[in-house]
Amino acid sequence: MSIPVLIVGGGPVGLTASLLLSRLGIRSLLVERHPGTAIHPKARGINARTMEIFHQQGVETAVREAGLPPTRTGFIVWAKTLAGEEIERRVPGSGSARLAEVTPVRACLCAQHHLEPVLRRSAEQQPLAELRFNTELTRFEQDERGVAASLTDTMTGRTEQVTAQYMIAADGAQSRVRKALGIGMQGEKDVYDSVNILLEADLSPWIRDRPAALYFIENEELRGTFLTINAHDSWGFLVNSLSSQGYTAEDFTPEKSADLIRKAAGVPGLPVKVLGVAPWVASAHVAERYRDGCVFLAGDAAHEMPPTGGFGMNTGIQDVHNLCWKLAAVLQGRAAPALLGTYHDERQPLGRAITEQSLINAISMGRLQKTRQTTSARPEYLNEQGMIFGASYSSAAVLPDGSPPPVIANPVTDYAPSGRPGGRAPHVWVKTGDGARTSSIDLVGNGFVLMTGRGGAAWVDATRELDVTPITLGAGAYETADSGWRETYGIEESGAVLVRPDGHVGWRSATLAGDPARALGGALNAIHGWSN
Repeated sequence: MSIPVLIVGGGPVGLTASLLLSRLGIRSLLVERHPGTAIHPKARGINARTMEIFHQQGVETAVREAGLPPTRTGFIVWAKTLAGEEIERRVPGSGSARLAEVTPVRACLCAQHHLEPVLRRSAEQQPLAELRFNTELTRFEQDERGVAASLTDTMTGRTEQVTAQYMIAADGAQSRVRKALGIGMQGEKDVYDSVNILLEADLSPWIRDRPAALYFIENEELRGTFLTINAHDSWGFLVNSLSSQGYTAEDFTPEKSADLIRKAAGVPGLPVKVLGVAPWVASAHVAERYRDGCVFLAGDAAHEMPPTGGFGMNTGIQDVHNLCWKLAAVLQGRAAPALLGTYHDERQPLGRAITEQSLINAISMGRLQKTRQTTSARPEYLNEQGMIFGASYSSAAVLPDGSPPPVIANPVTDYAPSGRPGGRAPHVWVKTGDGARTSSIDLVGNGFVLMTGRGGAAWVDATRELDVTPITLGAGAYETADSGWRETYGIEESGAVLVRPDGHVGWRSATLAGDPARALGGALNAIHGWSN
């Protein structure tokens, strides 16, 4: 069997890659050694940038239906026990009204074992995707032509040989592919130990008036966190830094775990059913390279980070959002193979920065020490717009225009919308001809888009021989409902902005060029890696 792209790993990252490639017109085969999707909640928070991607790929509604509405997860709460004294409650930055100025798409709390079936169903509905569970990558080798892989059915033991032009390794933190390639990790390994307890208990009497995503429990005997799954009787309970609290992983038998839950709840007779206990160790390190020949690392295979801030799964999904359009462009002959080198150039520095910040978040929350520093020192990840929307790429697939980056006091918490090349194309409201209102987020994310003003008719003419969708804001089908959109994007009425398929600005011309067709064609060729 021969396939353009082999995807190893059927978690959220691999499933998203399958969906993206199908929508881009690329056949793929996904293999996952487990029999099905996740059975534990694992990651839960889907940030607004990832939800924008799901929105653009047509799965946002299904994801939201599988998760919880914002009204049931609006706070972060600190308490001595769930039924006892409350220390503090806050509204996280991602849930604040200020977020509505940045994006029309809200974050979502959807536990991974609820998210993965949604993504799987969507991927399986695509005619170009094949998904095989109970299938393990047992061996592979590569040369300049691609990857030759041995796939083994874990039920029957039957092995099949498959060739692929490219392979995406989304096989988790213990990635066998990464280890086979000899790719090292940079950063800190095993920074703290933890246990996740999956449980059933009716906690609704103590959370009904303060629906939250997280309930941090802090008292003299215990530090732990209730993780909301269905906001009623399905919960996770997380205990970090076991050794600093006098625990070992072996202490967490189902009986002792249930007793611990009762203490954290402050309800001695609480009926608790422990469904699973999963010890794990947090690390904060990143692969030294995201690419080896025809193989690309994504998700936890490329970066393992503490969960504080909820960036791990989101970063992985955004990895493949960056990678898949590039693979499609090369496979379809629209781009030179050199474009694929920009995946590492763009995502590895960002992965490193996010991993480092996640470790700082963990320290600020006391994950590496016995007591949290103070509730008055607000953890930055509760207000993380800069981390969510502020990624700005620097690579051969981004053409600088000489403009300085926005002045930002704190790149973790602050985000300044800008059309400067490299950054996410900002959200602005647009009024369509029938008077309806839509976001610019709806206009990008599935191919190259050229945005121009009323004076940009020559730019629109220049797209006729190119694989670029022109959009004129302020005239024709799209009237602008936001008169400041040009200021946000940094262009005049005759200027133009070229947005890549991943929603990042690749090129910008503040005014009309002398030869628009040459300027735009040259920009597109350069982004695609063709020599000028």
